[in-house]
Amino acid sequence: RIHVMAGRVPLGTDRAAVAGEMETTFIENLRYTADLLSQEDMIGLLEPINNRITDPHYYLNTPHQAAAILEKVGRPNLKLQLDLFHCQIMDGNLSHNLETYFPLIGHIQIAQVPGRHEPDSPGELNFPYIFELLESLGYTGYVGCEYAPKGE
Repeated sequence: RIHVMAGRVPLGTDRAAVAGEMETTFIENLRYTADLLSQEDMIGLLEPINNRITDPHYYLNTPHQAAAILEKVGRPNLKLQLDLFHCQIMDGNLSHNLETYFPLIGHIQIAQVPGRHEPDSPGELNFPYIFELLESLGYTGYVGCEYAPKGE
């Protein structure tokens, strides 16, 4: 599995003005990439990254946008990398999003919100509940921890 980056909206450019062109280019690039990855029996992962805190210029921001792009690309070896930190910041509603996009999910990442610290640090996310939900949905993949350590 490999994270396929979506790129950034060019500085000084209005996101809405270039959205169509960026989506078309991204879809073409993803089809090309998926075909190469399939030769190696690899899965490409699209990760929506929040544009409110982490990267205001990153193109792919929500699971809804990623799901629409995955549908347009139409390659079975491209999946959603759902980082619950980014998902919570952009949309919240994690249970619904996990259930809705479960068939597309190829990898899960976690960090506590709002500080992006360890999952067991104080914050908005109830990880025991989330892990139980993932188990009930039949998730058998890895859960990656991508966080900024609060301590040493």
